[in-house]
Amino acid sequence: MSLAFTVSGLLVGVLVGLTGVGGGSLMTPLLTLLFGFSPATAVGTDLAFAAITKSVGTLAHRAHGHIQWHVVKRLCIGSLPAALVTILVLKSAGELDARWLHAIRISIGVSVILTVLSLLFRRRLLAWLERNPRFQLQGRAQANATVIVGVVIGVLVTVSSIGAGAVGATLILLLYPRMKPAEVAGTDIAYAVPLTALAGLGHVWLGTVDWNLLLALLVGSIPGIWIGAQLSRALPERLVRGALATTLTLVAIKLVS
Repeated sequence: MSLAFTVSGLLVGVLVGLTGVGGGSLMTPLLTLLFGFSPATAVGTDLAFAAITKSVGTLAHRAHGHIQWHVVKRLCIGSLPAALVTILVLKSAGELDARWLHAIRISIGVSVILTVLSLLFRRRLLAWLERNPRFQLQGRAQANATVIVGVVIGVLVTVSSIGAGAVGATLILLLYPRMKPAEVAGTDIAYAVPLTALAGLGHVWLGTVDWNLLLALLVGSIPGIWIGAQLSRALPERLVRGALATTLTLVAIKLVS
């Protein structure tokens, strides 16, 4: 069975390397729907997985100067306390019964749907903002909105392990439309490291991390990300993102049905 986990990690890693998104939004549903792990274990293990892989990505983006640290700070001000409060709420619930597990499963499905929407409509939203510059936030309003976005993503990621990728990147772009694509990617990965690390440690405290599963996923995903990055030069981005959006839509329907 560990070979199947490694192969799954490889396939998800390839998709992440190709598109930059899809890690949590594919890995968590895969663990619940295909391998039968409880939603809590899937979320906890995926958060630990994300914290490790995103740390490597942050180092790479930092070396190229792609991280806007003031945006990272604002997002962390909102997301880290939100993640901590969410963990405490889950802990106070005691042993997760069927209702809690169902709620987590639904939250995973909703998060996948948000990822699909961000993949499909990001360019249209940015084009609309460009045509209507009066709606672009500036100064204190922009800073406060960034903190609020951090709160929302902090809760979403802690409960479902999904949201720090495509959803986070889309919201950053909407708030900071003048940022370069590489800066959006670097900033999105950088703030996700402390968030997934804190949420992951919280799930370790809750006892929902499967360490053997985590190791098997990492063995497959690390070379998978490299392979995907190489393939991205040959495959059209629109085709890959369309296929990913279609897959995630089917996954979301299965999760919430």
